[in-house]
Formats: sequence, structure tokens, C-alpha cells
Amino acid sequence: MAGSSGSSIRGSRVGAGPMGEDERGEPAPRVAISFWCANQHESQPTFAVGVEPPEEWDCPRCGYPAGRDKDNPPAPPKNEPYKSHLAYVKERRTNRDGGSLLREALKKHREDKDEF
Repeated sequence: MAGSSGSSIRGSRVGAGPMGEDERGEPAPRVAISFWCANQHESQPTFAVGVEPPEEWDCPRCGYPAGRDKDNPPAPPKNEPYKSHLAYVKERRTNRDGGSLLREALKKHREDKDEF
């Protein structure tokens, strides 16, 4: 770039400013709504005027659900411990049912084995 002044930006012209609010128009009127979580964190997201805000909002600090009633925020979610497949089966079946199913499966397996 021989003869370049060093501070010019390629492709721009003198007097060209950054694209800004003038080109985008006026922003919609907004209102801030307060939400509180079980940890008493307050968040204030903004919404366009005339839009019905949601009943709950996720707290940006702790992730708990937040509501608009400061004195009665939504309860935090319950984290259930990991359950194995066997634990879920045991919730649905008694030991007696399990024994019956096992005997039936073994009987079928032995019959299939004798066929070969």
C-alpha cells in the first residue's frame, strides 16, 4: 500500500459514520418487570409495552424459577437422584412378580435351547 496515510480504513469515505439508531428507527417503548426467585434474587428483564410478560422467568444468578410475587416465589425444582433401570423396575414389580417373570423367561430359554 504505497502512499497510504496509515490511519484510513479501506472502503470508507470521509464523513461516513457508524450505522446507528438513525437507520434503525425508534426503539419500541419498554417496561422493566421485577421477578424474584427462592433465593430472593431480583431480576428485571424488559418487555415491550403492551406485551403480557410470562408468569415465571429463570433467575440469571442461580437458575431457579422466579415469579413476580416477592413474598411467594416459585419453589426450586426438586433434584431426584439418579435411578438405575433396575430401580424403576422394582418400583413397578414386586419380588413375587419378578420371580414369576424370571421362571417364565428361563422356561422359554430352555425350550428354545432344546430345539437346536
